[in-house]
Amino acid sequence: MDKATQTELEAAAFRRLVAHLDSRKDVQNIDLMNLAGFCRNCLSKWYKAEAQERGIDMDYEAAREIIYGEPYADWKDKYQQEATAEQLAAFNNK
Repeated sequence: MDKATQTELEAAAFRRLVAHLDSRKDVQNIDLMNLAGFCRNCLSKWYKAEAQERGIDMDYEAAREIIYGEPYADWKDKYQQEATAEQLAAFNNK
């Protein structure tokens, strides 16, 4: 496989991951962190870091809007739930 095709496939897989997370707004970031060790915010930070590595000026909120599909504050107001004691305990035991 040539490098351009590999990059296209990786980009397509990333877009599918972001779309999948968007379709599962019921899955909270703390659940993702507890189960997989990363969340939507991690993806936002990685996106921002990769942009900056390539000389693209991007702040964290702009990266979050790409991952969340809307401003983070709006997403948070609509979908984020208060973490349960069990979720927090699992997170803190990592």
